[in-house]
Amino acid sequence: MPPSASTSAVSVENLTKVFKGHLGRKSFVAVRELSFTVAAGEVYGLIGPNGSGKSTTMKVVLGLLAADEGRTQIFGRDSTTVQSRQDVGFLPENPYFYKHLTGMETLLFYGRLCGLGGGRLRARAREMLALTGLEDAAERRVGGYSKGMLQRIGLAQALIHEPRLLVLDEPTAGVDPAGSRKIRDLIIEFKQRGITVLVTSHLLEQLQEVCDRVGIMSHGRMVREGRLDELIAVENQTEIVLEEASPELLARIRALVAAEGGGSRVLQMGNPRTTLERLFLKATDDTSSDAP
Repeated sequence: MPPSASTSAVSVENLTKVFKGHLGRKSFVAVRELSFTVAAGEVYGLIGPNGSGKSTTMKVVLGLLAADEGRTQIFGRDSTTVQSRQDVGFLPENPYFYKHLTGMETLLFYGRLCGLGGGRLRARAREMLALTGLEDAAERRVGGYSKGMLQRIGLAQALIHEPRLLVLDEPTAGVDPAGSRKIRDLIIEFKQRGITVLVTSHLLEQLQEVCDRVGIMSHGRMVREGRLDELIAVENQTEIVLEEASPELLARIRALVAAEGGGSRVLQMGNPRTTLERLFLKATDDTSSDAP
């Protein structure tokens, strides 16, 4: 039965994943009773230190690992079914491409694996090369691509079959600042096209630029989760942002703003923001004493 339009893009319910010990080693609980959802059309960032369970979670969502408890779904379909993967594009942290193929040949190869062909495939490949800024490199072998170009051809192959969900694992790792900026701009472009994005990254400031919501994992559990603008708000402080305010106005702000004339205006009132990085460090540090 096809999922309804209101179905979440990703649903993780009470997920637990245990890796069995070998050669006398104890079993390791990688993910413990984890639950979260990703709404259709949003960019969701899953972050956590090494060993926190985020990569294991993504592999279960993609159907690459089986859950020991709980379940994961993609657009209402169980992740263990082949049908759930038809709506997914995936870019791993270190994608491998056949170095002797050109950029265009690479996209044609992956498109055929997804069941595309003929003029439709070639048109789609050209569209993805244009979207990722690789039109001029279409006939170059990918063996000569830079790290940033490889990540962008990876994004192009992940999108070749027009998925509704894009899963990105550390998409800017090892990429120079200009390449990272391009990839972040592409993620924003994907959202504007209605594509849901689930992304992991240790480069927290970059996630802060593109994510609608984030989940912070530590020791296999979700320790903080919610809308980014709410999570990074400093609740016990208030800031007022003024345009062209005089020093005198700043000194007498509460008494004078309402009555002040001229060009001075209150542009924003609310909670000042911490950074996602500080929130991440605090959230994971608070749970360090709970480690098994």
